[in-house]
Amino acid sequence: MEKLLRDIRCSIQILSKNRLHLVVAILLLALGVGMNAAFAAVNAEAPVIAVRCAAAIDVLKGERIEHAVILVRDGHIVALGPNLLIPEGARVVDLGDASVLPGLIDAHTHLLLRFLPRLGDEVTNALVANGTLDEGGRVLLGAAMAREMLAAGYTTVRDLGNSGLRGAVALRDAIDNGWVEGPRMVVSTRALAPPGGQFVGLRGVRDLVHNEYVEITGADAARAAVREAVFEGAQVIKVIVDTGINTLSVAELTAIVEEAHRAGLKVAAHAVSNAAVSEAIEARVDSIEHAYTAPDEILRRMAEKKIYLVPTDFPRDAGVISEEQVVAAAQRLARAVQLGVPIAAGSDIYYDHPGMTRGEFAKLVFRAYADAGLTPARILRAATIDAARLLGVDREVGSLEVGKAADLLAVAGDPLTDIRALENVRMVMKEGRLVVSLTSADALAGAANH
Repeated sequence: MEKLLRDIRCSIQILSKNRLHLVVAILLLALGVGMNAAFAAVNAEAPVIAVRCAAAIDVLKGERIEHAVILVRDGHIVALGPNLLIPEGARVVDLGDASVLPGLIDAHTHLLLRFLPRLGDEVTNALVANGTLDEGGRVLLGAAMAREMLAAGYTTVRDLGNSGLRGAVALRDAIDNGWVEGPRMVVSTRALAPPGGQFVGLRGVRDLVHNEYVEITGADAARAAVREAVFEGAQVIKVIVDTGINTLSVAELTAIVEEAHRAGLKVAAHAVSNAAVSEAIEARVDSIEHAYTAPDEILRRMAEKKIYLVPTDFPRDAGVISEEQVVAAAQRLARAVQLGVPIAAGSDIYYDHPGMTRGEFAKLVFRAYADAGLTPARILRAATIDAARLLGVDREVGSLEVGKAADLLAVAGDPLTDIRALENVRMVMKEGRLVVSLTSADALAGAANH
């Protein structure tokens, strides 16, 4: 292309004595640039990876791009389209009949927390988890959970507390620095909560409560807690609105939201009771986690204020919640979608599940969303671009677009017709580097060299 441009510029200089010839020459230059614009970006010095697949999923339109080729350079998508010409010298990752979509996003994780079903209730698990692991141990546990999430196709997560004093911050920084593998993380520090936090049954273990929660009473304490979180490295503020025995006031929640927004951070509100959800809406939080039984009146208010619902729902065969809770959650989610509430997918996984990794277990929420009547296209949006918008990272990730990070998930089958196709991973790429490849060991080794 550089030779073509030099030749045309030379022609301009020669022909410039004649105005008509000059116009023709300029048109030729523009045509040359237009014809080669798609390849100008990929013919630079940096090596190119060409990902070829049966179809790429446009999550914005809910459509397939058949016979797609995605060109990646310097960790970003530089071109994509059907049967796109692959530049000479590019390293090709041929995925055959696989479908490629953006890397998944889990908007509600707890990577530094791992409860074991055999230990029974959450109080016992909390004592064991916090009593047997120090901060360093929890970060290492989080690294293992992060790797499992990434291998399942989650390239971005929002981690919402229960990670010690600064454990999630340390894990995020370790991933960003390339010390350990994992998804990019948007993290909170300790959750802001009423006295006792969620450990209402552990009144005699104040150190444990302190390590997990900032206990607040009053608007001034709420503002101070947000400022402390910002100092500690939080990118989002997590607040526990209700704990079963205590509920924060609207004044306290409003102080949290105002201070967080002043610092450029969003607020994620754990709210289970309808009264707690209503207060969170009045305070204008950015997302409400759970809200399992919210009635239409509450959902309409969420839709009006564009407050996201993060439905941490599970199908009945997961054995996570009761049959009654499964039905109530499904009904609530169906009504929320119908009323226009923005939805971001979130798993809230912190228990082990036999025979599944953390990432595999997290994907079961998609079955619950399907059971509630959501179409595969809507579920994919909730787990990609809509979640990215909630997290504030939609300029970088969430869809397959030129300029965005090359976070790619390849699966067998078509996730636009069967959402369970997401459970059959063929490849995971994060920022242009292959993390998982079940198609070609050579492709994995070759792309990793970049």
